[in-house]
This record gives sequence, structure tokens and C-alpha cells, in this order.
Amino acid sequence: MEKVSKFRTVILTIVGSFITSMGVSLFYIPANVVSGGVSGIATILYNAFNFAPGIVYGIINGALLISAWFILGKEFVFKTLLGASCISVFVQLLSYLPPVTSDPFLASVIGAILYGFGIGIALISGSSTGGTDIAARIIQHYREDVSIGKLLLIVDATVILISLLVFRNTNLALYGIIALAISTFAVDFLISKLNISKLAFVITDKGEEISKVLVSSSKRGVTLIEAKGVYTGEGRQVLICALKSSEIPKFQKTIEKLDPSVFIIYSESQQIVGKGFSVYR
Repeated sequence: MEKVSKFRTVILTIVGSFITSMGVSLFYIPANVVSGGVSGIATILYNAFNFAPGIVYGIINGALLISAWFILGKEFVFKTLLGASCISVFVQLLSYLPPVTSDPFLASVIGAILYGFGIGIALISGSSTGGTDIAARIIQHYREDVSIGKLLLIVDATVILISLLVFRNTNLALYGIIALAISTFAVDFLISKLNISKLAFVITDKGEEISKVLVSSSKRGVTLIEAKGVYTGEGRQVLICALKSSEIPKFQKTIEKLDPSVFIIYSESQQIVGKGFSVYR
């Protein structure tokens, strides 16, 4: 099981790094869109001095990882190393492909969606693509009173300001702010969607029988509550079960086969903490 979990982490980190790199190399850099972070620095250096973006990523991430080794410890570095290495390689390889668009608005929107979802996929794997995330965590090590979110905002805003000074183009800076907002929303959206689960309230006369079947045929637990119907005055049983959305069809089919007159209420849960459910941050 542990090997499967590690394999999943590696695959998701690679996929997330690749999607992030697509946003940077095929959209941000060709259109001079700077949304902050290492991608913004790479965009500035590439368009101002023709520095290879993958090399810029590698140098910055390498320096940050060396610092993190002494400040944050080797465990943090090992978790970040794969993502930081992959994104450096992918950004450089994809930079040889022709850009998808040179329109700064399209580049800021589409690039930000790819960038945000890629970062989100890497984060839910328990990994990271490095960059300003490392810098923010290093700073937070010395200033625990400042949140990671605020630190990232300060770093990104500084990079966007530098792009304004280098390119002297207010519109590009504004596109960068749009891209930053969209990518941040994309990360939060992906993580929040993965945390959402369903709560099923099953009202039935066959609670004991249904509970045994559900427990034996699925990995989900069931809670049984004795209840009373106010209208009929008759005793009923209520089963409560936490599920993923994909499990609902099989869950409902199993119950309806045992009790055709069952009454089921599904409720959405923003987050479930406990065995069988992962909390993504």
C-alpha cells in the first residue's frame, strides 16, 4: 500500500509539473505575462536578456532548496525536489515549441488556468513545484506570525512590480495581476472540489440488514440511529454514511435492492476528516 501511495505521489507530481510548465512556456513567456513567482522571474529574464527559462528555474530552485536543507530540513527538500526538478526540465523543453497565442489576455487567462491546476495537482500529491513556496516557508520559519498566503502575495506583487519597471507596460502588469488572481482561484477550486464529499441519510425499516450489507461490500462505515416518524408515529432507523460522489450510484442501487421503499437524503459536505478520506490543503 505504501508503494502505491509513493507511486501515486510521483505520478501526480510529474503531471502537475508538466501542466504548470505548459502554462509558463506556451502562454506566459511568449506574451510577456508576469504573474509573480519564479515563472515571472523566468519570463522577465527570458524576454529582457534571453536567458533560458528552464535554467532560470533550475538555478533559483537549486539555491532555495540548498537554503531549505539547512533551515527547514531534509524531509521538506526531498518532498520538493522532484517537482522542482521536473518543472525546470519541462519549462525548458516546452519553450522550444511554438507559442499557442501571443495575445496577452488569452495568455494570462489560459496560462493561469493551466498554471493553477498544475500547482494544485502537485500540492494534493503532498509534493510541491518549489519556487516562491520554498522562499515563503523559509521566511515563515523566522516569522511565524506571518501566513504563507501573505508572504506569497508579497513576493508575487514584488515580481509584478519589477516587470512593470523592466517592460514599462502597464497593461502587461495588469494582465499579470489577472493571471495571478485566476491561478490562485484555480488552485483553491481544485483543492476544495477534491475535499467535497457526500453525506447520505437513509431512512428505512431495514437498518440492521442494510448496514451489514454496506459494511461487508464497501470500505465505508455506517452509523445507525433509532428514530421516530412524526407523522406516522412509527419507529424508523436512520443510517448515516459518508461517501465520495463516485460511490453514490452503487450505494443507492444496493440499498434500493434491499428496501424498495427506502427514503434517501444526500447532503454535500465541504470536508470530511477521518479514516478513508484525505484532506487536501
